[in-house]
Amino acid sequence: MSGLTRPAEHVDWRTKGFWVPGEPVPLAEFAAARHPLFGGPFTWPVMVARRPALEHNIAELAAFCARHGLAFAPHGKTTMAPSLFQAQLDAGAWGITAATANQVLACRRFGVPRVLLANELLDAAALRWLGGEVADGLDLLLYADSAEGVAVLSAAAGPRPFRVLVELGHPGGRTGCRTTTELAAVARAVADAPGTELAGVAGYEGGLPDVASAGAYLGTLRTATVELAEAGLLPREVVVTAGGSSYFDQVAERLAGDWLPGRELTVILRSGAYVSHDDGFYTERTPFTRVPGSLDAALEIWAQVTSVPEPGLAIVGMGKREAPYDVGLPVPLRLRRPRPDGRAGTLHSADGLRVTAVNDHHAYLAVDAAGPRPRPGDLVCFGISHPCTAFDKWQVIPVVDDDHTVTDLIRTYF
Repeated sequence: MSGLTRPAEHVDWRTKGFWVPGEPVPLAEFAAARHPLFGGPFTWPVMVARRPALEHNIAELAAFCARHGLAFAPHGKTTMAPSLFQAQLDAGAWGITAATANQVLACRRFGVPRVLLANELLDAAALRWLGGEVADGLDLLLYADSAEGVAVLSAAAGPRPFRVLVELGHPGGRTGCRTTTELAAVARAVADAPGTELAGVAGYEGGLPDVASAGAYLGTLRTATVELAEAGLLPREVVVTAGGSSYFDQVAERLAGDWLPGRELTVILRSGAYVSHDDGFYTERTPFTRVPGSLDAALEIWAQVTSVPEPGLAIVGMGKREAPYDVGLPVPLRLRRPRPDGRAGTLHSADGLRVTAVNDHHAYLAVDAAGPRPRPGDLVCFGISHPCTAFDKWQVIPVVDDDHTVTDLIRTYF
């Protein structure tokens, strides 16, 4: 891919999931060799990304945004991978969302043209650096939900003002003003402070429990934006942003369209987990269970059965260091029984297999009597739940075609 900077990197003995005991191999050279996953220079466990699924998911959200007139700034915290950022930008993304100052710094080094920092930042040292980057042309949006936050932004601003989105939250949620009255007060503080200018309003509905509550919250966000405009606090060009990967249909329903008279409105969706989707949390919560469209799970972790110490139990060499476990445990998908040469193998359904617990490097696999009986040396393919805590566990992720030939490598920067 061209466009964003992809620093010169290599795989070697330090790269988890790869077996490279000799000299380091540049990423491009390794990918060009088109190694097979099974019988190639890999060791277990290893997480791979399925290329067809990644490409489908990126295209699907781009098309959804285009249909609804939404700009798209996918959340970079999910992958922190410049190659995937580039693919998302190539598909039409407006920019990339970040969550921390370090992530903005990484985006800047990658060459991302626009960054939306979807979080309050009160680190004066980082903000002073950002003020210089804004002066040098970085297109940046920042959040504020307090007078204290506005004061820090104002004090750290460079020769060009920070463009600020005031954030509306909800009771029990994360950041964000809890009432529209508080939101208006912060908006006035931004408008009055030197070094800051009000760009619009931000929110996040992803932590709410259901579609109805997410829709109601987004309706309040829209009403609050109209009230700020009527109070003369918003500029002619207004940004409104919201959206995780659970309720982006509600963002389109409640916020898309021309509903702010006298203003040029840009609504930015920030979904991130969609890029790889999963076999757990987001499979159940994706809006594509309610509206037309589909996402495919792209991530697989292949791990080896190391012990079958008692009936009904197999121990697999994969644990918390390799797989997400915060929002659901890994999901067994297939079992592969290798032949002596290591390259060939037979695939079996994983029906009747279930992960019940994970340690640092072990998973406890319950084996139902009617299911396949894993043997030591078998490989189990696991789907994951919650991709935002999967990518950060792997420095380099092989990208595979449907036949599990490695065609590219994703380098992450957490």
